[in-house]
Amino acid sequence: MAAAAASPSSSPAAALLLLHGEDDFALAQRARHCFQQWTAEVGGTDHEILDAAVANTGEALRILGRLREALQTLPFFGTGKVVWFKNCSFLAEDRTSSSQAVTKALGELGEELKTFRWGAVRLIISAPKVDRRKTLYKTLEKLGKVEVFPGLSLEDKDWMQQAELLARQALRERGKDIADETLAELITRVGPNARQLYSEIEKLATYAGNRREIEAGDVALLATVNKSGRAFALADALGDRDLPRLLRTLDEELWGMRSDKQKSEIGILYGLIGKVRAMILLKEMLREGWIKPETDYRRFAAQLAKVPADRLPADKRYNPLAINAYVLFRALPQSARYSTAELVNGMEALLRCNLRLISSNADGALVLQQTLVGLLGQPPGKAAVRAGGDARRGG
Repeated sequence: MAAAAASPSSSPAAALLLLHGEDDFALAQRARHCFQQWTAEVGGTDHEILDAAVANTGEALRILGRLREALQTLPFFGTGKVVWFKNCSFLAEDRTSSSQAVTKALGELGEELKTFRWGAVRLIISAPKVDRRKTLYKTLEKLGKVEVFPGLSLEDKDWMQQAELLARQALRERGKDIADETLAELITRVGPNARQLYSEIEKLATYAGNRREIEAGDVALLATVNKSGRAFALADALGDRDLPRLLRTLDEELWGMRSDKQKSEIGILYGLIGKVRAMILLKEMLREGWIKPETDYRRFAAQLAKVPADRLPADKRYNPLAINAYVLFRALPQSARYSTAELVNGMEALLRCNLRLISSNADGALVLQQTLVGLLGQPPGKAAVRAGGDARRGG
């Protein structure tokens, strides 16, 4: 590979950047920002963007050839040059990435990058997925800089905190502020979806106009509630002991099952079980004196950080610290609407509901409705919840 004109200050670490991850929106924004920043720094007009999203081995080899040609071609007027190898789709484990020809070509590229004199040439590679075991990845990691943009997931305990950081950064860029609880409500509605979160923030910022503060009413009016947000809404209705809202939200969830094959009555039930379990654990933490009632989220999170971890069970199902802090915060005032006996009996009723959904031919929607009516059909403070018996008689 032909070398670019060398510069005493040039080095791969300052000229070679790999960006990858499942958060495609944040990844694209970061790559675009770096490309614009670098082109402004080095000057000139000979910069290139190569679309590296390919469908087969032949296309992968052709775009790799164009990349090598772009790196070999010096800037026309002797200024700098930035190459963006955009959306590279063959650095992972799919058929194209694993083909012998592509593997060989990537290996050759890695060897050439090791000896390439960067001078005023800089390279950005962005990829949605990578296989960190591949030789090229290890080469890029050693020579340059690697930034990872993991996608948000409900499986991540701290996904809400990650979403909060993304949201606050996006709001700052738009000159907007938001209260902690309002931001938490926005994130609850959107769920672990960075692209939608950015979209909702853009919509809210536009609606606010010259007003700096994004208000709770703005979020209630404009923010879209997606499927994970609807799951939170169902659990919140249960926590608030609001039977009409609970049944209305349940109907919306059941209707959504018709167009989403990943959703089921069992999945809906598990969300409700998680809510009741959280309220039981919160009551125990209050009883132990580990936490106190708190209306400020940050102060509540600070209390959780002081809970003695060695006093808690290793099984995550019974460890309150394994539950997202904001989920616990939302459930804290709701737990006061139930006695401990009601929650324990309610958990038993939900587990019986689970058995009926699995082992019987009863209509799942009806089983859920009967169980929830049994759970919330009694006024607050009653000593027992007769949901299990009511469900059996109804089924």
